[in-house]
Amino acid sequence: MKLGYTILYVEDVKETLKFYEEAFGFKELFLHESGDYGELDTGDTKLAFASHVLAESNDVGFSKSSKNKEKSTMEIALVTDDVRVAFDRAVRAGAIALHQPKEKPWGQTVAYIRDLNGFLVELCSPI
Repeated sequence: MKLGYTILYVEDVKETLKFYEEAFGFKELFLHESGDYGELDTGDTKLAFASHVLAESNDVGFSKSSKNKEKSTMEIALVTDDVRVAFDRAVRAGAIALHQPKEKPWGQTVAYIRDLNGFLVELCSPI
């Protein structure tokens, strides 16, 4: 077994794909003609987005993301060789800066932002 993809539920899939292209340099891999589902090319494991409408149709229960939430129950970690450059690029694209890049005691550089849907994104150097 392997992890194939992670799906985040968002208000606007197309707008979210565009943000992740601008903020992090990912390329759109797929966008369904309905606009309710899309994937980014992020390597072996895909990062996908589905609309709130699609989430509700699955009838399994979910919580809507929100730019206004101050706490998060999950995060996406994106690994990069230059956290400062990635952080600045994401903020220019509209991300909310939470914590500037900082070197941790174990030598990894880490920063935090929120994307346009309110999801917590960690930008970090390789361990």
